Amino acid sequence: MVANFLKTQTTIDRDRRRDRGPEGPEIVEIVPLLFLGSACPKPLVVDEDELLVLLFKAYLAKRDGVDKLLKISRYASKIILASSALPETLTLTGRLKSFESSVGLSRKAFRLGKFVQDVNALRSSQFDSKQDLALSVVAYGGEGLYYFVEQFIWLSKSGLIDPKHSRNLQKLSAWAEFIGYLGSISLKFRDLNRIREDEACLESSIGIAILRGIGFQEEKEKLRKVKERKSMKKLSIFQDLADGLMALADIRDGKGLLLGPLSVSCAGLLSALISTHKNWVSC
Repeated sequence: MVANFLKTQTTIDRDRRRDRGPEGPEIVEIVPLLFLGSACPKPLVVDEDELLVLLFKAYLAKRDGVDKLLKISRYASKIILASSALPETLTLTGRLKSFESSVGLSRKAFRLGKFVQDVNALRSSQFDSKQDLALSVVAYGGEGLYYFVEQFIWLSKSGLIDPKHSRNLQKLSAWAEFIGYLGSISLKFRDLNRIREDEACLESSIGIAILRGIGFQEEKEKLRKVKERKSMKKLSIFQDLADGLMALADIRDGKGLLLGPLSVSCAGLLSALISTHKNWVSC
């Protein structure tokens, strides 16, 4: 009897490995990496709709995936409220405010223990220079402290801790988050520069191969992957900038240029959409 699969990988090459049956829908192969009791298992064949369900299931299995769906719903509600699209006297307005507040509290519960991820990320990082070390400490340390303090804010808003501490905890959390994003953005710009150097090197190799009349398929594939990494890194920087803007708004109590409720809510929605895309791609 076959035991549980330890790991399953969906092998999809959007450019080359898709196939369409003569009468049926588009199909893809899902190949288990490890089967117990079968040396050469046959690949499972599923249609595109079933694959979408499997991907969505894998996405919802991630804590961060559910958190970002909650974030989208929260900031979409905040945009509606901040834009004054609904009258204050409308019943729906009150329900949206209650919904937004409840979702915000739920998201804090999802972050319980999440600071450990930053501790592990810092411990497992390899540093090329003292500057990389310093920026990593700022980035992971700031974010880790933010998630750690958020646990106590959740306990305060849940009623277990005296609410009088909530204000000071929120300020500490906002400062830690903002400092963490400064370090994270700096690190990602350094990574982006390295990616651009790799891209330029591969483009040069392809140019030389064309002049010599030799093949360059391997370099072309590497270049495609490097460009994908560059695009994802740029999206990640935009996400950090949006989240940093929200942290700054918390520090300054919404006073300042681009720190109003509507602009901050738009930044929150942008961050949530980018993060959702990144999590979906990684499924």
